[in-house]
Amino acid sequence: MNNSNKIIIAIDGYSSTGKSTLAKHLAKELGYVYVDTGAMYRAVAYYAMKQGLIDENHFDKEGLISDLNKIDLNLQFNAKLGYAEIFLNGENVESFIRSIEVSNMVSKVASISEIREKLVEQQQKMSLDKGIVMDGRDIGTVVFPEAELKLFMTASAENRAQRRFKEMTDNGVQIQYETVLENVTSRDHLDTTRDDSPLVKADDAIEIDNSDMNVDQTFEVAMRYVKERLNS
Repeated sequence: MNNSNKIIIAIDGYSSTGKSTLAKHLAKELGYVYVDTGAMYRAVAYYAMKQGLIDENHFDKEGLISDLNKIDLNLQFNAKLGYAEIFLNGENVESFIRSIEVSNMVSKVASISEIREKLVEQQQKMSLDKGIVMDGRDIGTVVFPEAELKLFMTASAENRAQRRFKEMTDNGVQIQYETVLENVTSRDHLDTTRDDSPLVKADDAIEIDNSDMNVDQTFEVAMRYVKERLNS
């Protein structure tokens, strides 16, 4: 596919709606570059936790902002996995940033305007040649408002918590379903009520409620919209 036919696909939506899984699948099918913006915010949250700047009881926002010049994020493509992994100051932190502890902190970190400004600037630079699939919370509204295709993913909180619970327990994490559900609903509130770039559906985004869809069905629905855009 030549560059003139490539488009930018922006996927926004609530946590645990399968945004990253869908984005990876679409990127692989189309031969596009996949960028997981959530991993970038998770890496910053992980840094803040490691530096003692945030925990359940306190958040040193000014300390984290002053440390931004010490945070170097880099996405490196892993051919075996088929997608890019996130590196924080030269260290692959992909396996550390998916924990429930990081999940509990990431929305607070992502609400800081200075952090969003730094990461959005990096994300926008990745789109120069198009042919990109990016997922997050404000891709279609802030990062790529000009994206040719915008998808907005949603599902019930209970359904999303069950998916996340299964994913974590399948990976050997000992956790209660109620804890995961509480995390999902808490993140929904933080994501939709923050002052800077809250989670909202772009006016021209196509909403996909995959509460009753599996991964393959979600991909099939999304791929139909992709083909429509490519052929228009």
